[in-house]
Amino acid sequence: MAQKRDYYEVLGVAKSASEEEIKKAYRKLAVKYHPDKNPDDKESEEKFKEAAEAYEVLSNSQKKAQYDRFGHAGMGGAAGGGFGGQGMNMDDIFSQFGDIFGGGDDSPFGNFFGGGGRGGRRQRKGTDLRIKLKLNLEEIANGVEKKIKVKRHVACKVCSGNGSKNGTDLKTCGTCQGSGQVKRVQQTMLGQMVTSSTCPTCSGEGKSVGAKCDACFGEGRVLEEEIIPIKIPAGVSNDMQLSMSGKGNVPPRGGVAGDLLIVIEEEAHEVLHRDGNNVIYDLYVSFVDAALGTSVEVPTIGGKAKITLEAGTQGGKILRLKGKGIKELNGYSVGDQLVHINIWTPKQVNKEERELLEKLRDSENFAPQPGKSEKGFFHKVRDMFS
Repeated sequence: MAQKRDYYEVLGVAKSASEEEIKKAYRKLAVKYHPDKNPDDKESEEKFKEAAEAYEVLSNSQKKAQYDRFGHAGMGGAAGGGFGGQGMNMDDIFSQFGDIFGGGDDSPFGNFFGGGGRGGRRQRKGTDLRIKLKLNLEEIANGVEKKIKVKRHVACKVCSGNGSKNGTDLKTCGTCQGSGQVKRVQQTMLGQMVTSSTCPTCSGEGKSVGAKCDACFGEGRVLEEEIIPIKIPAGVSNDMQLSMSGKGNVPPRGGVAGDLLIVIEEEAHEVLHRDGNNVIYDLYVSFVDAALGTSVEVPTIGGKAKITLEAGTQGGKILRLKGKGIKELNGYSVGDQLVHINIWTPKQVNKEERELLEKLRDSENFAPQPGKSEKGFFHKVRDMFS
């Protein structure tokens, strides 16, 4: 599978491009690669779809912010399964973006992009759905496929989504003659001014329902429960939002379904703590084990690892377990696990233990003698992140 191109590269705009610049860039590419202009040209069709996918994300401020932060993985691009623009077909593109070229009879693009059997009206888009998805640390570290149950509005099968009885009692709106728009002509000092607005009779649908469908009561949609499989890429973080195109609600009486927005909720681990792509574990060892050295097992993501403490290990020392952290989102590197050594000092001692410790108090080997090789907390933290 070919790697996706950067959306800014696809549209040929800078990351700082304005909303209008992004729109103009998409319009230019859509004109160039439009299927009506390039019949039976698969390469042009793919470029047309690619430009539409890029525009779908970069024209939406929320999706654009997500993409700027996480790249294609933030849109689910690395995961597949219908995230972002991957679920779009040609009908979706013309439905959602047909009116970007101006629309209307007086637009230079009105007939080219609005007619030709593709429909002069832009189809309405349904509302988005938002769900929270809880993931544990292991699922976040390695990526996971989940099946989620969602209640959403889908097109009524009885009336094929138009809301009329048996799908046949549908008439063209007499007010707008099926265009969904009404025009008003006003006389001004500069001459006639023509304005268009949504038809008040059909609410822009262009059709009126006679007898209503018995199944959906004229809504053209019904509420159904659906199990949707989703692939979550490794390295996602708390409050990150992924989107699945076309898995939201269908609007009443026809149109394009909204998106399903998946908000990641990271569950806390019992003993491991996440720090970016690294995982931190606090290991507590006795004074005796630190002085004499020992081998211990520590928990890691998905298992355990054995580490060796050298004799004379100091409190605050940090051991690094390479590659035992979290995979980088939209990348190939893997973080590490950092084991922070804590020397456990007993809070209570019995008489015999006290006598033993008193004998050691004045021993030369037990007197603190930090040398240049011993680093304080500030230097250790600085070294870890430098």
